[in-house]
Amino acid sequence: MTGSPPTADRRPVAVLKFGGSSFRTLASYGQLAEALSRRVAEDGTRLVVVVSGQPGETEQFRERLNQVNRHPEDETVAGLLTLADTVGAQLLATALHREGRTATVLAGHQLGLVTDSAFMWARLEHTDPEPLRAALHDNEVVVVPGGQAADKQGRPTWLGKNSSDLSAVAVAAAVGADACEIHSDVDGIYSSDPHLITGAQLLTEVSYNTAALMSLYGAKVLHRRAVRLAQRNRIEIVCRYNRAPFPTGSVIGSAGSSVAAVVLNQRSTALRYPTDELADQAFAVFHAANIDVVRLTSGPLVAITGGFVDLPEFQRRNGITPGEYAGVPVTAVRGSQVATQLAADEEDALHVSQRLHDYVNRPGADVDPNAPLLEMQGA
Repeated sequence: MTGSPPTADRRPVAVLKFGGSSFRTLASYGQLAEALSRRVAEDGTRLVVVVSGQPGETEQFRERLNQVNRHPEDETVAGLLTLADTVGAQLLATALHREGRTATVLAGHQLGLVTDSAFMWARLEHTDPEPLRAALHDNEVVVVPGGQAADKQGRPTWLGKNSSDLSAVAVAAAVGADACEIHSDVDGIYSSDPHLITGAQLLTEVSYNTAALMSLYGAKVLHRRAVRLAQRNRIEIVCRYNRAPFPTGSVIGSAGSSVAAVVLNQRSTALRYPTDELADQAFAVFHAANIDVVRLTSGPLVAITGGFVDLPEFQRRNGITPGEYAGVPVTAVRGSQVATQLAADEEDALHVSQRLHDYVNRPGADVDPNAPLLEMQGA
């Protein structure tokens, strides 16, 4: 685009993300469209809205794919699983049309987000802001399917599970926004999962470093690379509840006091390898594939945080000596101190998490000295 932009282009742009829990029923699209329409009218704002698919839709695509081929190639998986988010984006767009708003959808290959060719956990390499600018020139709302991008050859890539956050921050950087609003079924970051742990407290101000650290070890509220991208671009992340009136819970930015928290993700898995050398090799391969992983220093252990990785298949395909299941990692964070304990299974992880949460939130407490310390590789 050349020359001075038209007056309409000078209206502020707000970037919002709504996860899959925002769309439990088809009626949810109409309800959100009404709220977005009001915001356009009242604030005079253009919107970029990043959305995920309805709960369970991605896994339905995965099941259908596995029925055809038990070991599909990553390129095929990335091309199919991202369709759930495309469906959600189109449904929201048509709901906005019903409200009388101009809206369009920019899918990953149209968006200007260019990644490497690690199809399943692609890493952003370049952002072209022109597609978004052009779409915002002609529309009040641009809807973006979360987690989608394309490699240099234009092939669909996936930014990984729960990567709509990363899409939203990348979009905010592209349009020059100084904030990005993340809406989910909790209003912010808590000292542990409030649905599972008694006494979990809302953390109203969290630093970029703390949020990224918690995400690395499996916290489900935010995508770690989204936090780091926001930090590099000085974009404030505002965590809000996904139902009207969309209250703000946590703000992630350069400020933030020291926190005490316990990260529990029952999908995380620790693997034990025969030797430290084999554990180091496995860690390197997982990390090179952009999978969130931590090399534990208490033995030949590697923690793959957040789940959604077919571990046997990944190790087989990459020639890794298979690791044995070692448990569910539970991580305690207090300030810059980090420690982990391995729970036997998902149920045990709940008990370990509750005990650690009670401990680290006592006044003056340090991280449990009996817990094996984690090395900060991959942070």
